[in-house]
Amino acid sequence: MLDHYRMFADYNRWANRRLYATAAELSDTEYRQHKGAFFGSLHGTLNHLLAADRIWMRRFTKEGEAPSALDAILHDDLAALTPARVAEDERIIAWIDSLDEARLATKITYTPLSAPGEIIQKLGPTLAHFFNHQTHHRGQAHATLTALGRPSLTLDLVFFLRSDGEKWAD
Repeated sequence: MLDHYRMFADYNRWANRRLYATAAELSDTEYRQHKGAFFGSLHGTLNHLLAADRIWMRRFTKEGEAPSALDAILHDDLAALTPARVAEDERIIAWIDSLDEARLATKITYTPLSAPGEIIQKLGPTLAHFFNHQTHHRGQAHATLTALGRPSLTLDLVFFLRSDGEKWAD
């Protein structure tokens, strides 16, 4: 199971690089334009993804800064957001690489931002949510880009496996 999560951490970095490269082609007006995604614009969606990753990583590791709101704007422009995203992706990969199978079976305890009360869950299935959440919002970012008239961006896991992720396809 651990290799599964390592693959998703690698895929996550790859997909984010592709998404950010495409976002960098937008004007600032396009980048901030509300297109109906849950967090409105590409600016809001990309900030949410980083905020949520930091929240989860704080829960997982007990380290690092975590915003207190899911809609936090951590960086006001893409130029500042990009290196923060790169650093967070590397942090995720390093942490996943530090895990072993026994750790995946342990439980974590946290309090959601959206509801009071303590949650206790196994780490393994919670990591599945963590990576699925990223994919979900990257899909919204993709929809925002196409609504802005950009060509469809290939972010499929199978495409990753056929290109940069060949080591996971064996």
